[in-house]
Amino acid sequence: MTVATIHPIDHLMRADRLPHILCAGCGIGTVIHSYVHAINESGIDPDRHVCVSGIGCSGRAAGYVNVDSYHTTHGRALPFALGIAVHNPELTVTVISGDGDLIAIGGNHFIHAARRNVNLNVICINNFNYGMTGGQVGPTTPVGARGTTAPRGAVEQPFNLPHLAKAAGASFVARWTVLHVRQFTDAVLRSMEKKGFCFTEVLSPCPTSFGRRNDLGEGIEEVEMYRQRCRIDNGAGELEQLGIDIVDPSQPITVGNFVDIEREVFLG
Repeated sequence: MTVATIHPIDHLMRADRLPHILCAGCGIGTVIHSYVHAINESGIDPDRHVCVSGIGCSGRAAGYVNVDSYHTTHGRALPFALGIAVHNPELTVTVISGDGDLIAIGGNHFIHAARRNVNLNVICINNFNYGMTGGQVGPTTPVGARGTTAPRGAVEQPFNLPHLAKAAGASFVARWTVLHVRQFTDAVLRSMEKKGFCFTEVLSPCPTSFGRRNDLGEGIEEVEMYRQRCRIDNGAGELEQLGIDIVDPSQPITVGNFVDIEREVFLG
């Protein structure tokens, strides 16, 4: 009997960086797993893949993948990646960032990168709060959800990221969760094969900072919530209706590949 001694994606991981810093139950490892599988399946030379991340828990992703990678300053992953993509259009550039980094301090860069249709693959790991700095509410915290800066529940209307990306001009828009590993991996692979600004939101547990304050339990329990509440609707038209209500268990969470259009690519 032959015993496997290596995994097909071993060469795409930096094992020397392990053990990782992520909390038990965090979904970021699943996102990295899907990303490197997509690289492996893309058929594109790993030397032509570039990973750019920002600040926060999600920002650590670039440090664990064995492609050219950059850990940039807070909110600046997109303009940094834009420079790489425009300078060398032959590269496949992926940005892995969190909801706070990408949509709060980096929000203006996000809408303009989508408006320009820059050739980038953007993965936003949305855990609904600033997890690394203690659980403050952020731009995607659902109304009524609690954080350290809103112990009685957030009152501000959160961003609906697929709607924002579509409205700003993205060519490809999707939303999945870390439960939907195959669909999420396929969306990332599809983004690598497509020209233009491709955006995939992936909902991820943050049991340490968000889950325990909102009675979501451990990471596996939040994933079970996604299993019960998610409804797949590929091509869903009215993205403005697809906001996320974490507090009300009767409200479905819509996931799917929503937008896939062709537009002229920025300096492509």
